[in-house]
Order: sequence, then C-alpha cells, then structure tokens
Amino acid sequence: MKRLITAIVLSASLFPAIAFADITGKPRIIDGDTIEISGERIRIYGIDAPEAKQSCLDQRGEWWCGFEATNALAFFIGKSWVTCVERDVDRYGRLVGVCYVGGVDGLDVGEHMVREGWALSYRQYSIDYIHAEEDAKSNRRGLWRGEFVEPWGWRRGKRLNAATRAPKPSTVVPEMSEPTGTSCCKVCRKGKACGNSCIARSKTCHRPAGCACDG
Repeated sequence: MKRLITAIVLSASLFPAIAFADITGKPRIIDGDTIEISGERIRIYGIDAPEAKQSCLDQRGEWWCGFEATNALAFFIGKSWVTCVERDVDRYGRLVGVCYVGGVDGLDVGEHMVREGWALSYRQYSIDYIHAEEDAKSNRRGLWRGEFVEPWGWRRGKRLNAATRAPKPSTVVPEMSEPTGTSCCKVCRKGKACGNSCIARSKTCHRPAGCACDG
C-alpha cells in the first residue's frame, strides 16, 4: 500500500496538471461571442451569441441580430484591454475563457452580453449566466424584443417560420440620414461589424449622443 501511494505521489510530481492560462491584450472582435488577442482565438465561456449571418424578427420586421450582437460586443469593449481566464479548449482548438474588461476584477464580458440580450446562457456548458438571461428576457432586451432561433439551433439548420417572416429590407437606401434628437443615425450600403456606425446593410444605427457612430 505504501509503495502504491509513493508511486502516485511520484507520478503527480513528474506529470503535474496542465495549468490554465490567462491572456491579456487589446482584442479583435470576431463575432458576438468570439474575440482574438495576439493571434489567439478565444470563445467567451458560458454564452452563445447569434451567428454573423443570423436574422431575427421584431415588430418592425426582420433585423440582422448576428451583426448587431457583434457590434454590441465591439461597442462594449471599445478600446479597452481584455483579460481572459482559460476554462477549456474547444473542438476547434480555440481557448474558451471567462473574459473581463479592465482585468480580472473588471466587468465580465459574458455576463454583460447575456444581460443586455445579445447572447444566451449556453446552459449545455455553464449555468453561470442564467439569472442575467432571465433579466434580459423579462425586460425584452436585445434578442428578446421579438422572435429568434437559439444560435445552437440555427447552426443545425433551424430557421424562423417562413410564414411569419417579414420581407428583407430594401438595399436601395441613402448613404446617410439626418440626426434626430440626441441620437446619431447613419445608414450604409455595406455593413460592417465595427469601426463606424454601420451595423448591417439597410440598417440604421440609433445610439445616444457621444456614441461610436458620431462622425
């Protein structure tokens, strides 16, 4: 018995457990739940955001929720540095981590995205953000303002009922609309995830004064 215990102790000392790592830097936004820091792709732990080409419905019709989720993440992080604490590595080789704006004592990126309705709690892997999701749902934020397909269902080919979908918005739009009130507005022909106010083709950006889309 003593020999067995000694062997286990020696094995543990010779082959220590792989320690999870932290990575810090200024991120590049890939989509609503993925960033890249210094060439390392990081899947934000515990959340699942709509895919880049995914659309949703609200009372105004079809809107590009995947693009807006990406833009919301870019707007939240801004020019801040982000620290991600590794939790796992997914099947694509991406680091999966809990990410914070302003260091590990800062704002939890995943919680923010779920609470604002731009991502869902990825309950298959984590229950950390269930309460944040319930808050977003009860206040009809982000995706919860209308109908949507869960991102994991969308990736498997599930789509909104064609009978309830509104026509896609026209792509013939002016380059820019006049600002109204305290909002800044811009319409663009070619959508971009960040870097200007364009969210999607034919989609208007409305954000408070002082936002990223002020020219």
